[in-house]
Amino acid sequence: MTIPAHIAIIMDGNGRWAKARGLPRLAGHRAGVEALRRTVRAVGDAGISWLTVYAFSSENWSRPKSEVSDLMGLLKIYIRRDLAELHQSGVRVHVIGDREGLAPDIRALLTEAEMLTAGNRALNLVIAFNYGGRDEIARAAQKLVRAVQAGAVAPSDISEAVFARYLDTAEMPDPDLVVRTSGEIRLSNFLPWQAAYSELVFLPCYWPDFGKADLDEALRIYASRERRFGGVTAQGVAS
Repeated sequence: MTIPAHIAIIMDGNGRWAKARGLPRLAGHRAGVEALRRTVRAVGDAGISWLTVYAFSSENWSRPKSEVSDLMGLLKIYIRRDLAELHQSGVRVHVIGDREGLAPDIRALLTEAEMLTAGNRALNLVIAFNYGGRDEIARAAQKLVRAVQAGAVAPSDISEAVFARYLDTAEMPDPDLVVRTSGEIRLSNFLPWQAAYSELVFLPCYWPDFGKADLDEALRIYASRERRFGGVTAQGVAS
């Protein structure tokens, strides 16, 4: 079975998972962290090279302050508790998103995770944190304008490939497969540039329930697709 080189996941449904069980939303987020741990291992075992997860969107700041505080706390716990294991397993951590405005301790943890694991090659784990696709594109445009003003780039040389070098995901492959849990059928500002030709799979399970069987189902659906990238000849999957 053909497997994707890069899978991206919108980890959705923590709050609804908790509500269905009469639990506070924080319990759902905690269970979501456990699902992330399982998924990192399962993706690595499947031989997939890149895993990108939508951990905290730039729109999530509109949630109640207490929930935002809980999510920040969980991020710190995840990195502090799991960084050594990730490093030992050969996982390289990347972080995309706007770090301006994040608390200094959060920024320091993200940088520490990236620096410690920079030499690892077993699996690339990309954490989209304080990330929004439109925001990423706007920030890339600002950086490109500055490069043009500095004379580093000629306006006539700007192409899709040149623009992509200013995105947070420069040097990363586009996702072959985007999976969203919880039954919602939209991307919610997640990788709009990079997912232009990604295969999309929407699963009904809430994120805390996501397991190997769900990953296998997403991979099975992906393997059944024909990818044409705007052409007439199928490429890669089911070609």
